[in-house]
Amino acid sequence: MSGRTIVVGDIHGCYDELRELLEKAALGADDAVVSVGDLVVKGEKNREVLDLFMGDARFSAVLGNHDRALRRYWRGEGVSLKESQERALKELAAGDEARYSAYIQSLPLTLDLGSHLVVHAGVRPGVAIAAQSVEDLTELRTLGGDRTSREGLPWYEAYRGEQTVLFGHWPAPEPRRGPCALGLDTGCVYGFQLTAYVIETGEFLSVQARRAYEEPKRRVA
Repeated sequence: MSGRTIVVGDIHGCYDELRELLEKAALGADDAVVSVGDLVVKGEKNREVLDLFMGDARFSAVLGNHDRALRRYWRGEGVSLKESQERALKELAAGDEARYSAYIQSLPLTLDLGSHLVVHAGVRPGVAIAAQSVEDLTELRTLGGDRTSREGLPWYEAYRGEQTVLFGHWPAPEPRRGPCALGLDTGCVYGFQLTAYVIETGEFLSVQARRAYEEPKRRVA
């Protein structure tokens, strides 16, 4: 009997909540855990999260925008890091930084799960998946001139596709829903919840954050 596919919203180093969520899901030997990206940055247990994903073949992830910022830094692209990203780098440097760097640099931009496609931020309607830009896949929110803007038409309201897109990046108190998309970032690192979606059953699972690890720059809504 094949197991379940448990897709988890943005973790951001919230290791304790992740373990609690997996216990609530009763993670089995045949199950798979897929992250929508942003495994690290902002929370306090980035190494623990990466150790879990790197050490268990059941776990996989796509590249998030914060993961990508660290990847660009490690690749010497001259990126300007945010304070939270600097803190994460310092934490990772206190462990096996080369191993963590290699893992994050290996993360794909998408994961094709057949009926579902996992990306971090979004996909631009009318553009083939292979032609999507890395910026859209890791940063897209709305379809105006600024892909990062929260004002305008959300991409997932306009998207129609054969696969249901599972994404994160844009926190909200409840999962974001479009005709062919589900957003799973429910703001755990900001003191809200960590949420997972079980593909085979259509079930949502959530646990409450133990505290707010960082204050959001904008209201989570």
